[in-house]
Amino acid sequence: MTGYAARRLPDFIVGGAPRSGTTWLYHLLDRHPDVYMAKPIRPEPKFFLVDDIFEKGLDFYAETWFSGVPDYMLAGEKSTNYLESEVVAERIHESLPETRLVFVLRDPVDRAVSNWRWSRMNGFETLSLPDALSLEEQREAEYQRDLRFSRPFSYFSRGLYRRMLQPFVDRFGLDQIVVLRYEEIAEKPTSVAETVHRFLGIPERPDDSTGLGTINPSEAEEVDTQTIAELRRRYQQPNEELADLLGPRFSIWRP
Repeated sequence: MTGYAARRLPDFIVGGAPRSGTTWLYHLLDRHPDVYMAKPIRPEPKFFLVDDIFEKGLDFYAETWFSGVPDYMLAGEKSTNYLESEVVAERIHESLPETRLVFVLRDPVDRAVSNWRWSRMNGFETLSLPDALSLEEQREAEYQRDLRFSRPFSYFSRGLYRRMLQPFVDRFGLDQIVVLRYEEIAEKPTSVAETVHRFLGIPERPDDSTGLGTINPSEAEEVDTQTIAELRRRYQQPNEELADLLGPRFSIWRP
């Protein structure tokens, strides 16, 4: 008979930059016979992010998201916005110091444009991208409670990856973290599948990456080249800092 853990908690957690393929990664991992992903996929658990939920404790977290997971399977969850909070890094480390972390990033310029298109498509945004960028700090300070996690106007700040990753690296070290690139998912998904499966210590199943659908669809509203060039200039130093942390695979975003 298959055994079950008395209180099951995740062996790994997926997070990343919004509009970077974390949902694709969820579905990839959910296909593996040795992996259980917390369900439903929406709403995400956000246990370590939302104060009111975190205060309910680890027993609540285990019972809500991982009850009945066979002990032969790895358990995981995806809450994209975990990456954006130093408090989350501290809470996960205190609660699950041995857990593995999988983050997905995307060229921050492309990510910002995709985020803006998503906000337009979903009726949040009425401004052009240049106008929205000029007002970003002001609008971030004025988020209503129901938008504090979706943050539909946070286009530039969500691409400051080194700043967001550092609290996790400080606590877990790079041995417990793997960082993927959205571009790798789009260009060589089978290799991404192998990388993630190897990192988690489960049999590699590259074919699980096929047929998972479009990654982050949005309406292709054009952005002028001057705005793109200005974003690239603003991200130059943050991208240098990220490549210094993660190595040459991330030098691709340098100008």
